[in-house]
Amino acid sequence: MTKTSHTVLRVIALCAFVFCFSNGFAQNAKHKTFHVIAFYHEYHDLAHISFVHDANKFFPEMAKKYNFTYDSTKDWTKLNAEFLSKYQVILFLDSRPEDPAQRKAFQTYMKNGGGWLGFHFAAFALTPSEYNADWDWYHNEFLGSGQYVSNTWHPTSAILRNEGGDHPVTKDMPPTIKTTPNEWYRWEKDLTKNPDIKILFSIDSSSFPLGNGPKQSEIWHSGYYPVVWTNKNYKMVYFNMGHNDMDYDGHTNATLSHTFDSPMEAKLILNALMWVAK
Repeated sequence: MTKTSHTVLRVIALCAFVFCFSNGFAQNAKHKTFHVIAFYHEYHDLAHISFVHDANKFFPEMAKKYNFTYDSTKDWTKLNAEFLSKYQVILFLDSRPEDPAQRKAFQTYMKNGGGWLGFHFAAFALTPSEYNADWDWYHNEFLGSGQYVSNTWHPTSAILRNEGGDHPVTKDMPPTIKTTPNEWYRWEKDLTKNPDIKILFSIDSSSFPLGNGPKQSEIWHSGYYPVVWTNKNYKMVYFNMGHNDMDYDGHTNATLSHTFDSPMEAKLILNALMWVAK
């Protein structure tokens, strides 16, 4: 065989390899792709709005890196069966639906195997308030937390203890992680007594005192506080995180912290997203 023939064959083989690799990669990419839709309001709390803006920067970057799509909307009328059929995961960014039809569509979506991540104010409910505890399935069965009871202040970093064991969301996480500043919530119901709830992270005792007031009730000195958990009957994870620190005292309202700036916190959220998407 001539030298020219060898060259031609090598070129043909290389082209075939590139085609097969590219085709295989494309098929693999197609196989891995999932679709995420985030719903949010821009409520009056600037700390929540700041978090929402951060999330809408973070998740598109992760979508490019990990081969999924990310859409976000303030149009909650899209929380319906037809629209949701395009997506494998829903995010509630510091928000929850108020309309009964939207609530029913979400409940059906979750009971049919959809994935969900909720952040911070998405779990808030307090009667009487602007956001009453008027959705029994969501607050008592799905989240298991019931009503909001109290919070820390000012937003403060915390050391969280990994309680997930070999759960897919936490098994590659260290025993403790440090978060960025957050306003931490306490809940009506004891999640440790709910067999459907798996607590993934809680406030570690090394975090106390947590908060600096000025109200003494806004400083936690002891106690047990779950902050990340899942309901075993659904593909879901709730995160208490989602409240950036803001310069309220200085009256500039500038953002002083960003939730996704903590590498371990960002990894935990990404782990959860990948898990609920499966």
